[in-house]
Amino acid sequence: MEIMTTHGHLELPRPWRLLLTVGWNLAESLGERLGGEGAGMVTATAVVWLTAAVRKAVTRTVPGLLLISALVLTLQTVLVVATGSVLFFLLQFPLANLALCVLFARTAPTRKPLVAQLAAEVVALRQPSRHPGLHRFFQGATWLWAGIFAASTIGLAVALAFEPVQLFLLLTTAVTVGGVVAGTILSALWFARVLRRCGLRVRFAQS
Repeated sequence: MEIMTTHGHLELPRPWRLLLTVGWNLAESLGERLGGEGAGMVTATAVVWLTAAVRKAVTRTVPGLLLISALVLTLQTVLVVATGSVLFFLLQFPLANLALCVLFARTAPTRKPLVAQLAAEVVALRQPSRHPGLHRFFQGATWLWAGIFAASTIGLAVALAFEPVQLFLLLTTAVTVGGVVAGTILSALWFARVLRRCGLRVRFAQS
């Protein structure tokens, strides 16, 4: 994560650069959504890993969001290709959420919680070095997202067991979108509260 030299502020890129950065990272991660069953998922997995390899070769880093997408899509593809079963194709959805839950929970108590890494990569957020209040927020927000994915896993597993396929697919979309929206809103409100309490401000970079 890039560190500011001016204390008391968090810095974002200028608006046009912020939009470009967010759009680029999201476009890379959306590769996982290109997959259908079988060959389509294999192709999408190959594209995502190729994108990661190109980023590594060019910038020597792989964005966390891209890596998460590649790992989740690989898990889904292995399940579908190895079994050829409709049940396992459907099972990929709760398993993907479980994988995300474990990934977020694993980094939450560390010095590099995943939400902090994603904030630096996706929106290029710069923050004061080793600020304890912000670090506690990023740890807590990472636990929040782990909890959201855990709840999604349980909800989708129950729906898979008791609901017909078409309804399950609709519920999958609703749960995924609802969880992301709820998590984003809660994280943003929590972040704003932390900024006020710590006396910090967010500003756009001057250049």
